Amino acid sequence: MASMHALLSAFAPIWTLTAIGYAVGRSGLLGEQAEAVLGRFVFHVAMPAALFTMVSGARLDAFANSSMVAFGMGTALVSALGFLLARRFFGRKTADQAISSMASGYVNSANLGIPVAVQVLGDASFVAQIILFQVLLVSPVILTLLDTGTGAGSGKGVALRRMVTMPVRNPIIMASMLGVVVSALGVRLPHVLEHSCDLLGAAAVPTALITLGLSLHGRPDPATTATTVPAGRTEVGLTVVLKTLVQPLIAFLVGGPLLHLPDHQLLAVVLCSALPTAQNAFIYARQYGLDTSLARNSVVASTVVSMATLSLAAWALAPSRP
Repeated sequence: MASMHALLSAFAPIWTLTAIGYAVGRSGLLGEQAEAVLGRFVFHVAMPAALFTMVSGARLDAFANSSMVAFGMGTALVSALGFLLARRFFGRKTADQAISSMASGYVNSANLGIPVAVQVLGDASFVAQIILFQVLLVSPVILTLLDTGTGAGSGKGVALRRMVTMPVRNPIIMASMLGVVVSALGVRLPHVLEHSCDLLGAAAVPTALITLGLSLHGRPDPATTATTVPAGRTEVGLTVVLKTLVQPLIAFLVGGPLLHLPDHQLLAVVLCSALPTAQNAFIYARQYGLDTSLARNSVVASTVVSMATLSLAAWALAPSRP
């Protein structure tokens, strides 16, 4: 009962802010361009500030351990499955495949993973490692695929130039790289600058959830390419199964029979792998002018389903007490 209450407390802010966004969208309070403007604000301003603050203050060797190997294997395999199945069964091109991959394997580690870890595991140290892993390794791969799949022009020269210059053109990768440099040099930011980045970064998650809620109102998105076919129930269902069932199962098989992780570490790996799709998938799809239905519906559906899968993982894998 206590663990269920903890999960409900962790999920409540997500549902509340998304519902507020939906209500604001229905009322038309912020105008027709609210979703577009808030989406750009999150992608170009708030999220880079949050990532820079987090990476610059982190130890970059934190995710070099067996638990992260198990989590990383689950992420890599299920993301690859999402990428391949999107083309094989739904005819998606590279950019939409990247969103399918992200929706299948990119966990909501920050605003949901942290409170769940604190309540169930007792601390959030492993979640901090996951955040670094996703920011520094997974996000650049996804963004490179998105940039390649939506880039103007053709030819190897154009593709190479876009890949080389993407860190400069993409604020999320640029902020992460700057954070790595600051962390590696051991530089301490002036208090005024650090506090300003903290304040700005704190707006990323709530604004992203409000934007997600705005999109649920169903108003046509002018930023979406006209040739993109919205995701159907089968596609969303497959993505949610990959995210909430297949990813934690792979993490369990790698962490348990293969790596023989201690009970508490195995619980942490499986629990975090069972977290739902992060709203970043929706923000990325929106920013790159793709259809947002798969990302949006996967975030919402996986968040609902993960209530059951997280509870099951916590019950089944909790270390026995004397």
